[in-house]
Amino acid sequence: MAGQFQATPGGGASVALDEVEVAILRSLAVQLLELIGPGDQPVEGENPLAALFAEGPSEPPADPALARLFPEAYGDEDKELREASAEFRRFTENDLRTRKREDALAVVRSLDALSPVGDGGAVLTLTPDECHHWLGSLNDLRLTIGTRLEVSDEDEGQDGSLYRLPDSDPRKPMVMAYLWLGALQETLVETLMPD
Repeated sequence: MAGQFQATPGGGASVALDEVEVAILRSLAVQLLELIGPGDQPVEGENPLAALFAEGPSEPPADPALARLFPEAYGDEDKELREASAEFRRFTENDLRTRKREDALAVVRSLDALSPVGDGGAVLTLTPDECHHWLGSLNDLRLTIGTRLEVSDEDEGQDGSLYRLPDSDPRKPMVMAYLWLGALQETLVETLMPD
């Protein structure tokens, strides 16, 4: 089972992780939380229903990784599409940020709840709901890292340049994390596919 998710009874999944893998996953999820930001905190004494009608930003994020996580809905080819995208963003981005934060928090919490076994590793067992949070967070992590590395479709193929980086390349550790997260995501998707 090492390194690959496997289906568990009841629709969940499990994977064996060593202590380094646990530390890497947790660190990446925490960094994702920091990138996404804390979100809007309710003001003391404020009507809780007001948060339901709060408007989000209308401009896309300047950070390329955040722009990848919160993309334009309709493109920016002309003024009308830019206005439609701004309107869409204004009413959806806060909820999307909240969901992405919840996904990353679920990863951190499930890793924090692990009980190490003999060699310091552990078996992570996820419920079906936790699997969906993990899928969302693994996807967000790969999008963020891929954006930072400026990964293209050509780079990702089995014969792509990501697989041929020399060990001396300073991007190598992040590329290895990117590829590993992709393998985890793929095996998690496979466990959730109906037979």
